[in-house]
Amino acid sequence: MPLPPSDVAREPLHTRTVKVNSFVREDGLWDLEAELIDLKAYSFQKQGGVTHPVGAPIHHMHLRITIDAEFTITDAVAVYDAAPYGENCACIADDYKKLVGLNLLRKFRDAVRARFARTAGCTHMTELSYVLPTVAIQTMANRRRQDAEPQNQQKRPFQLEGCHALRLTGPVVKTFYPVWYVDPQGSGSE
Repeated sequence: MPLPPSDVAREPLHTRTVKVNSFVREDGLWDLEAELIDLKAYSFQKQGGVTHPVGAPIHHMHLRITIDAEFTITDAVAVYDAAPYGENCACIADDYKKLVGLNLLRKFRDAVRARFARTAGCTHMTELSYVLPTVAIQTMANRRRQDAEPQNQQKRPFQLEGCHALRLTGPVVKTFYPVWYVDPQGSGSE
């Protein structure tokens, strides 16, 4: 369901698109390819009197990471198609190899912040990396289901307590994960 129409007339200004595709590789690893595009709905003057035309990307960047079955990054590649300061922005791309060795499920965003804060990185490329942990979880969901063995069912599924819908006291857990359901009235599972 889309958002309801605005009650007030308005004019478009900016569009940011973030897209991530994931792939299983024949070597047993997975690739996540993220793309960020920023567009303005108007033309504007840049330094030197050059006009940036409406619809031309201000930012257009790509980040591919390769992960193993434990969600550890084994390779990373960053590429710029468009950036407001051209090569002055794009020259940081190789630094994103420093993502290698980080684990997407172990304080990943904190580690990225520490490695690429302020002038050590690109604001937009770093922001693009932040979507990767949840995409990786979605990418691996079917494999995790297929690999699940009955003896592992005694361990609480990792996604529980990860969001409002999957709180232990909620109706989703009561319906789909009843063994982990906690009655909000304190009487335990039903």
